[in-house]
Parts: sequence; C-alpha cells; structure tokens
Amino acid sequence: MRAKVFRAIGLVLLAFLFLSSPVLADGIIIPYPPKPPMPPISTLEIKYHRVNVSIRDQVAVTKVDQLFYNPNPFPVEGVYVFPFPEEAAISAFSMYIDGKKLEGKLLKKDEARRIYEEIVGKSKDPALLEYVGRNAFQASIFPIPPKGERRIQVEYTELLRYEGGIVKYIYPLDTERFSARPIEEVAISVEIVSQKPLKLIYSPSHKVSIERSGENKAVVGYEEKNVLPDRDFALYFSFSSEDIGLNLLSYKPADEDGFFILFLSPAIRQEEEKIAKDVIFVLDVSGSMEGEKLRQAKEALKFVLSRLGSGDRFNILAFSTGVSLFADSLAPISEKEKALEFVEGLSAHGSTNIYQALMEALSQVEDRPTYILFLTDGLPTVGVTDVRQIVEDVGEKAPKNIRLFTFGVGDDVNTFLLDKLASEHRGISTYVRPGEDLEAAISTFYSRISSPVLTDVALDFKGIRVRDLYPYPLPDLFAGTQLVVVGRYQEGGKATVTLKGKRGEKEEAFSWEAEFLKKGGEEFIPRLWASRRIGYLMEQIRLHGENKEIVDEIVSLSLRYGIITPYTSFLVEEEVLTREEREEAVRKLMPGLTTAPQASFGGAEVQKSVVQRNLQEAVMPAPSPASAKVKQVGSKTFILKDGVWIDTTFEPERMEVVKVPFGSEAYFRLLAENPQLGRYFSLGKRVIVVERGKAYEVVEEGLAKPEQKSGLLDAFLRLIRKVFKRY
Repeated sequence: MRAKVFRAIGLVLLAFLFLSSPVLADGIIIPYPPKPPMPPISTLEIKYHRVNVSIRDQVAVTKVDQLFYNPNPFPVEGVYVFPFPEEAAISAFSMYIDGKKLEGKLLKKDEARRIYEEIVGKSKDPALLEYVGRNAFQASIFPIPPKGERRIQVEYTELLRYEGGIVKYIYPLDTERFSARPIEEVAISVEIVSQKPLKLIYSPSHKVSIERSGENKAVVGYEEKNVLPDRDFALYFSFSSEDIGLNLLSYKPADEDGFFILFLSPAIRQEEEKIAKDVIFVLDVSGSMEGEKLRQAKEALKFVLSRLGSGDRFNILAFSTGVSLFADSLAPISEKEKALEFVEGLSAHGSTNIYQALMEALSQVEDRPTYILFLTDGLPTVGVTDVRQIVEDVGEKAPKNIRLFTFGVGDDVNTFLLDKLASEHRGISTYVRPGEDLEAAISTFYSRISSPVLTDVALDFKGIRVRDLYPYPLPDLFAGTQLVVVGRYQEGGKATVTLKGKRGEKEEAFSWEAEFLKKGGEEFIPRLWASRRIGYLMEQIRLHGENKEIVDEIVSLSLRYGIITPYTSFLVEEEVLTREEREEAVRKLMPGLTTAPQASFGGAEVQKSVVQRNLQEAVMPAPSPASAKVKQVGSKTFILKDGVWIDTTFEPERMEVVKVPFGSEAYFRLLAENPQLGRYFSLGKRVIVVERGKAYEVVEEGLAKPEQKSGLLDAFLRLIRKVFKRY
C-alpha cells in the first residue's frame, strides 16, 4: 500500500512540475513549494548544458552535464526529472549529483498521461499536452544552497532504430515554452563510429559542423550561447559499402501529395580514383581590387592550385581593361610553381572588361569537365557592358561541359549578371560582403568541388510519380559531400531510383530500391521542400521578370509553412489569412521581388540574391520567424490573430468548423481518439487546427470565471488529497 502511495505521489510531482515555473532544458529541477512565511521561489537558472554522445553502429551512450544555479536567498530542494526521447529503448540509466549516484524511478507514458489530462482540466493550462506520450525518469536532489550551484550528470544507453537504411538519434531539447531564461551555453557533440563506411550524416534541426576522419568515423558538433532551445536535436546517419550511398526520407499527409528528401553520398576517393578536370580561374584585377581584396584573392588562388589533382589542368586569366593569361592553353600540374610566381606578380589597375575575360576563358575549354571560377568586385565598364548581351553571348559560346561559378566581392556588382551566368551553366553564385573573408569563402567552396565523382547528373524514378525536384538542374556529385534532393510524390509505395551521370567520358548508372511512405513520416520535410521552392521561384522572378502567379505561390508557401523572408515579413504582422488579404499581399510583394537587370547592384540587391541562394541551397528547413505571432508545430504553422492560434491551412470561406469547449468532456474525448491533436491544442485555450480536412476550434465556452479559478498550488494540493483518498 505504501509503495502505491509514494508511486502516486511521484506521478503527481511529475505533473506538478509542468504547472510550476521550472528551469527546463532536457533535465528539469522541480522545486518543492516553500513553507510560509518564505517568499515564492525564483526560477532556477542553468549555467550550461553539455551533451556528449558516443554512437557505435546503433548503440548510443548519451552523457548529459548540467549546472543549475539557485538565485534565491534560501536553500531550494526538489525533484529532478529527465524526459526520454519518445521512442528510446533504454538499456541502462545512471544519475550523479555532485559525484553521488542516485536511485530513481521510471514513469511510463501511459501512467503519466492520466495525470496530465487531470492537471490540464484543473489548471486550465494546455501546455502539458505537448508531453503526452513520453516516458520520464525522476530522482530527488540534495538542497541547493542560496546563491549556490548543483551539477547534475546523467548517462543513459539506448539502441537506435535502423529503418529504411537510416539510423535516427534524438536528444530532447524542445522545452522552450517552459524556460524562463536563456541558457548561457548549450553544446552537443556526437561521435559516430561504424564498421561500414559512413555515408549520410545529417541534422534537419540544428546547424551542425561535421568532421570526418576517414570513412568510418565522424564527429558532429553543435554549440550556441544564450539560447532558449525550441526543438529536439535530431541526427540521421547511414552506413554502406557501396560506392555511392542513397537514402530516402518521406512524409505523406492524409489529403495531399507527399514530400521526400533524397541523400546521395559518394565515398571519399583516393587520389588515383579522382576524375581529371580542368580549372580556369578568371580574376578581376581592376583598380578597385587594390589592397586587401587582391591579397585575399591571391591567397585563395594559391589554395586552389595546391589542391589540384595529378591529372588536372588549369589556367589563370587576370583581367582589367584587357586580359593577361598565365598560359596560352591549359597547363599541366607540373607548371604549378610558375603559376604561383604569376599570381604573386599580379597588381590592380585599369577598368573592368568582363565580356573579354569570359570570352577568353571559354576559348580555353576542351572536352573534359571544366570549372570556371569567375571573381569580380565591380560592374562591366569597358568593352561590351550590356549585361543581357554578355549573358546571351556566353550562352551561345559555352559548351555543355562547363560549370560556371561566380564570386561577387563587395556590393558594387551586378547580381543579375552573376546569378544568371551561374544558373544557366550549372554553377552557383557566391557573394562576399564588405568585411567578410574572401580567401575563406573561395577556399571553402573549392574544397567542396575539388573531387568530382559524377557529372551531368540525372535521376530517374520508376514505380512512382514525382514532381518539383530541387535543386534544378541537379549539380555534379563530389566526393566526400552530400547531394540533398527534395521533391513531391503521388500516392507512395515501392520504387526504383536510378542515378545517371558521367565519370569522365564514361556513362554510369546506379540503382536502388526505395519505399515512399503512404502515410506519416518525417514532418520536417515539407518545410525544407517549401524553402527550396520559394528560393527557386524568387530566382525565376529576378532573372525572368514579373509574374503574378509566381508571386501568389510565394505568398501561399510563406504563410502555410511559416517561411518568412525579408520580403514577406509583413505577412505575419498583417495576419494575411483570407483570400482578399492574400491578393492584397501579392500586390505589395511584386515590386520588391523584381529589378531591372541594368540596376541590379548595391547592398539591397546583393542581400536579395543571398537570401534567394540560401533558400535554394537549404539543407534544413528555414528557421521560424522571430515573431511571437508565429509557431511551428510538426509540419503545421500557426498564426496568432485576435487571441486565436490559427492553422495556416484553414480556409474560413469554405471549411465547416467543429467547436470544442476547452477542458470539456468532448475536448478530452477528442484527444483520446486523436492523440496527435494534443501538440496543437497545447498552444493555448483558443486554437483552430485542420486535421484530415476538418477544422476543429477550441473555444473558451464553459470555462469558470477568473475569480473562480484556483491557484496552481491549490490544484496540486487537491490532487495530492485525491490520491491519498484513492489509496
């Protein structure tokens, strides 16, 4: 009997933690309520939160280190609770507080859910619904002295799932709504070691660094200061002995086409296996490049020369009013030392003859894969200066085997010219803003493209219909990198995916069996697809002119998926939800997205191109807007309007609404029948959400008047008494 009582009290304490104001990251300290006449407890603070993860194949050992600070003038004691990842299969769990190992208990999700619903009904606070379906581990802590600290270390082991060729690791960080203050330091380090070569390594949730040590080991890192964590840390990886690894993740909503993300991960190649290529560096040495810009450009060029393979060829074209060539034709790697002397002797003077420089570079191209790296800091001022003519003439002369990468240095460059040249010749435009490191930008870029594996890449799908693939067109595939392709599909099911391309002059093809889900899946994919789609549409307008249909689609995608660019930020503030409001938004947005080619220069235009490029190359969903009026929940976006959180897929003109009073029997019955609604309802007491084509509106009808509501502590004590009566 006593065991049942204390077990019940533990569950109540777990429930109460969500009603107090705890400090949360992944682990939570729940302070015991102070006895009168003690003042209320100030929220504890977290000094740091460090996580070290060691993964061997599918077994993950996670070590958590947290430092809590008590700002109160009196000691604080309570309970520490750690919420597990939702699907973790825990094989071992240890907890140490100030070096002492503690015993605790595991609270099962089904046991906790009954408490959750009862507390939500009493406190009228729906935030707790976010945690339905999670286990938790809890243990008592020693008192924290006034103005003192308590260090807590947690270690647990779990067996990670292996599904569809991918291993997924989740660390619980999504507790922003309960955290009163930013955490001074959050750091996660994951070491992955596999018996087979690692292929895919990917995080859709956080911007991580990835350091590979050969084919079988990698370290993934994330670190941020003064942050309120608002999403779980997610990491996907795969291992395969194949030359090129393919992995697929998909998501299929109930009432529309699905979304997928495809990863192509080539092996790290040895020198003798690399494809021979030609590299032509076209460098602006006009008078405006004098000083630091030219110095950094020289260092970057030296880096490129040092990374050339034994079978590669190269040339250097320095241009100002005219063009100066290192060699009359492509030079072998044995000429590298002479090339370094040529680079060292370059000086800045004269005007900017972009047309002649590009024509000379194209005349050097032969029949091998050729990469032209074109760098300028200004507008064309001599020779042919009409940017449309430059683009047209380059298009006529350029063979299909070139890849043209453009680098704009500073803000006095024509973004239309550089973006158009890159997009029409399967390259990328990069902008180095004033104060940024030109040498680092070029060096980092070239490291990615230095070892081509396949050129003229194409994908073929059999057994399933796909559309709207991005990037478009597909870039070449490079060793040691990951090509991330997103798209839409119909229905779902098994399919054969074939990758085709050229390895040198030889045509090659690789095929894999894959399964596109018919329902459910990874909810981050739609927002990633929408990010790239918006970037692609913005580019089409900038390069080809005004188009109302495209702008209308940008507005719709921005609202539905909460992807707010500098040009669509007004959509949040103006609460654009009805059809009439969206049409007005289109009229406002059109002038900001279109610019005449001759006037496409200056800081604003460079920033516009940078935004567009970041969206097109996104490997994780665009970050949520910094607005209290927008929330992301799963694959849905909600906008706050007149005190109601409204699903952006809601169409008030044509959808029938089912009203559900908050906290009523119907409310909890609906949640029991559709538990996936819990995370949407956790937004507040007034919510409109669309699920399977039906709109549900949570309303405040039937709630007690404010003066009749009990305080949180009263609700907690009543529940304690109820538990004792039950036992």
